[in-house]
Amino acid sequence: MSAEQEATIQTSRIPSIGAIVKEARPRQMVKNGLVLVPLFFTVNIWYSGDDIAGMAAIVGRAFAALGIFVLLSAAVYFINDSIDIDQDRAHPRKRHRPIAAGRISVGWAIGLAVVFIVGAFAASLAISAIMLITVAAYLATNVVYSWWIKNVILLDVMAVASGFVLRAVAGSVAIDHAVIERSGAAVELNLTISPWLYVVTALGALFLALAKRRGELFSAGDNSQAHRSILSEYSLPLLDNLINVIATATLIAYTLYTFSTGVAEANVPTNNSMMLTIPFVAYGIMRYLYLIHVRGDGKAPEEILIRDWPLRINIFLWLITGSSVLIWDRLGSWGLIWDRFFN
Repeated sequence: MSAEQEATIQTSRIPSIGAIVKEARPRQMVKNGLVLVPLFFTVNIWYSGDDIAGMAAIVGRAFAALGIFVLLSAAVYFINDSIDIDQDRAHPRKRHRPIAAGRISVGWAIGLAVVFIVGAFAASLAISAIMLITVAAYLATNVVYSWWIKNVILLDVMAVASGFVLRAVAGSVAIDHAVIERSGAAVELNLTISPWLYVVTALGALFLALAKRRGELFSAGDNSQAHRSILSEYSLPLLDNLINVIATATLIAYTLYTFSTGVAEANVPTNNSMMLTIPFVAYGIMRYLYLIHVRGDGKAPEEILIRDWPLRINIFLWLITGSSVLIWDRLGSWGLIWDRFFN
């Protein structure tokens, strides 16, 4: 059989569901959880015991946005792996990905990516025109990253960080201007999140992206060019310095957010009780630095978050503490909370 005939058969072969799911990288979908951050940080605004259906609608819109980014993320992976197919085939780990391994042809990969994008755009437009613009900006950023920016030092990690910020923006846009009923009256809500949280998201994402580059460079050793071409432009001392700077900036930015009560958009309690969440953020950053420098992890942030139980517990405690502080601020005291739910 000629190479041309073999290529034709490969192009016409329908990929299996398992191959499609594997190529979509389910483990990495945890990053899309950032879409739900605005829902969490505005709970003290949209909570209303008088309108359970209204609250359910807001939560539903947030999770619809999450679904949109699951589709978009999958589309981006299909496009990126189609572009990098030759390089991935020379990589010891990436060569097992379905596109590089020939389980999904480039033709099918692009076709599936188009279907995912059309579905995501249609769902976004159903939410709002601004949501569609945000989603389009995310896709455009990732396409430009795949074609060009990933080969430009520093801009590559900044582009990755921008994707996280756009996720947070989309989560805010999805639920903003929702209507809730209070005391018999319909109220349109302002559910935009604090600019401080966008800053923290950007810095935190940049911290993870730099740590990922460090982990990749450390693992690749002298063979960095074969793993990812941009790695040859970095060095471990440079990445360590950048990581230290960004880690410090992230903690400072989050700390400033927790007591920015003079900023109307900050949406934090005036008694500065949100500062109770600072130790969890500090521990999370220090734990991640420990994993990078002592355990040699970092090249797969999504796997670290799934595998490292101290980090999982820390995130859970941060969520519980943060939501408790915000709900306390909404209802006034734990006595009122008790009366509302149990009396």
